[in-house]
Amino acid sequence: MKLATWNVNSLSVRLPQVLDWLQANPVDVIALQELKMTDDKFPFAALQAAGYHSQCFGQKTYNGVALLTRTPATDTVKNIPGFSDDMARVISATLPFGDAKSAIRVIGAYFPNGQAPGSDKFDYKMHWLGALRQWIKTELQTYPNLVLMGDFNITFDDLDVWDPVGMHEQIHCTEDERFHLRSLIALGLHDSIRLFEQPAKNYSWWDYRDMAFRRNRGLRIDHILVSDALKPLVKACSIDKTPRKNERPSDHAPVVLELALS
Repeated sequence: MKLATWNVNSLSVRLPQVLDWLQANPVDVIALQELKMTDDKFPFAALQAAGYHSQCFGQKTYNGVALLTRTPATDTVKNIPGFSDDMARVISATLPFGDAKSAIRVIGAYFPNGQAPGSDKFDYKMHWLGALRQWIKTELQTYPNLVLMGDFNITFDDLDVWDPVGMHEQIHCTEDERFHLRSLIALGLHDSIRLFEQPAKNYSWWDYRDMAFRRNRGLRIDHILVSDALKPLVKACSIDKTPRKNERPSDHAPVVLELALS
């Protein structure tokens, strides 16, 4: 079973690229972020023709998330239950593989950017992260087979940053943000990328400016976390930088996880 996450930075612009990528990489599940469209504009028919069932949670101009699955998903939940939020940031669903015990709970999320430490948007990010952690803790009790993936807008450590000195305590790289990321790990989740040897300077996002992609001045802010129960089944995890070379690409690259499910 293969799962992927990709911040497409406007599905209306990037739909042909998504369809091309799915044809070349027929993953079982993909979480998309930054749809930047309302649900009535979502390309259900095009994705169904490509072999995918779609669950979406859109928003005009900003945010928006979706789960595309080969197998119909059930028990869909939008955003974090109990946390009041006007933003379309989270979509979760259950994928029935085998018996009920082997079902996988997949959560696709577009974490807040936060703008800058000390700003109102940063405060919102901190509250959002706290609410997410409490919810994930509860979800793990119900769904031991859990995957949390998406654009986290947080780096784990300096290895995820092209210029760790220059970006020290800047957005995506603050100790406050990383504390919350470590708190998710402490619940019994694992960073799939770090389960395997990876190339140096392995990033998933590059600014459009200053030839950042060509110079590999990026950040690893797109992650796939797996629960304790799934960790032994992880066969591979990698970042596919190929779509970042497209004309009019997203500024993010897909991250792909492979699980050995019986």
